Amino acid sequence: MTALNQTVIVGGGLAGANAAFELRKLGYDGRLTIVGEEDAWPYERPPMSKAYLRGEEPIDKAYVRPPADYEANAVELLRGTRATAIDLARHRLSTTAGEIPFDALVIATGATPRRLDVPGAELDGVLYLRDVADADALRSAAEAAESIAVIGGGWIGAEVAASLRQLGHSVAMITSQTRPLEHVLGPEIAEVYRQVHVEHGVRLVSGRVEALEGSHRVAGVLVADGHRVAADLVVVGVGALPRIDLAAGAGLRLEGDAILVDQFLRTSAPGIYAVGDAATAFSPRYGRAVHLEHWDNAIRQGQTVAANILGSEVPYDRVPYLYSDQYDLGMEYRGLALDWDEVVVRGDLRARHFHAFWLNDGRVSAAMNVNLWDDGDALQELVESEATVDRVRLADSNVALAEAA
Repeated sequence: MTALNQTVIVGGGLAGANAAFELRKLGYDGRLTIVGEEDAWPYERPPMSKAYLRGEEPIDKAYVRPPADYEANAVELLRGTRATAIDLARHRLSTTAGEIPFDALVIATGATPRRLDVPGAELDGVLYLRDVADADALRSAAEAAESIAVIGGGWIGAEVAASLRQLGHSVAMITSQTRPLEHVLGPEIAEVYRQVHVEHGVRLVSGRVEALEGSHRVAGVLVADGHRVAADLVVVGVGALPRIDLAAGAGLRLEGDAILVDQFLRTSAPGIYAVGDAATAFSPRYGRAVHLEHWDNAIRQGQTVAANILGSEVPYDRVPYLYSDQYDLGMEYRGLALDWDEVVVRGDLRARHFHAFWLNDGRVSAAMNVNLWDDGDALQELVESEATVDRVRLADSNVALAEAA
């Protein structure tokens, strides 16, 4: 066991909590402190746009671990406490509750919603969704709203639009492209999402937002072609920005808007690591730095960093994984396809029971299963193998996935 007397984790979210409990699981017996800015037990964020937002599940269903586990595992959780500075030379973390020494420090500060930069963005009635307080505020505001505009056609925008429609609200979704999620999935698969939103009564508007209108409170959204979408509540979902102020203030190396870490999740300073939404990690699998803001990434990086703090050298090379639920359309996505040569579909797009494969040079860069739940392992193996596939056999539902390579 590596001789560590005190490990401090900045960030009381999914990545930070998983790092803490994995350290205990692996036998770490030193002092272990989580500094969490929210006055809440660590929880998972996906329900904030899904079941919790809709009021179907209480917040404790989203907890990473039951509250009793923290005392049972000697994990000190400082809730409602903000980290303000890192002293690299002295290995001290300054917080609003005082100074904390550390032998190892994990930065798991997450991300914050990207702000809409147009005239009127500061009007009342313009909301963002990231944490439980945001979800509570949105649910309450939606109850009093006559018409809601969701700006953004990515995962958050699409999931929020779906949840608000399921609650019975009037919803328009404004996207910069023709279809929601088109920039991620391509037009053919994104068309499935366009259709399901239209069928459930979402009004889809394509165009760049130029301004929000209103005197004190938002009354509408002006789109680039001059079209006006009436709305007395606007939800903005146009991406997120890693929270890097703490790292930047300490002079840690950054990559774009995130904290750069190596394949072992180490920052440029000895004894300091970064994980989750705040980090961009070098991936041995992809041969470059990769930034992910996924639920699975937070869990897995938290577990990996714990092993590496204790002296292992475990490279983080997991194939990315994400999931999304919108109405009765559920999916899982494995891999990383930033561009592709073609998309191969196996199954029935119209029935919304299918697999989709994004190919580059005849290899599967990413695979998605939609409302089919038995082939996850086979899809994972297909992506991980990087084998050349026969696209005709890949599209044939009568051919086993393992035989398509």
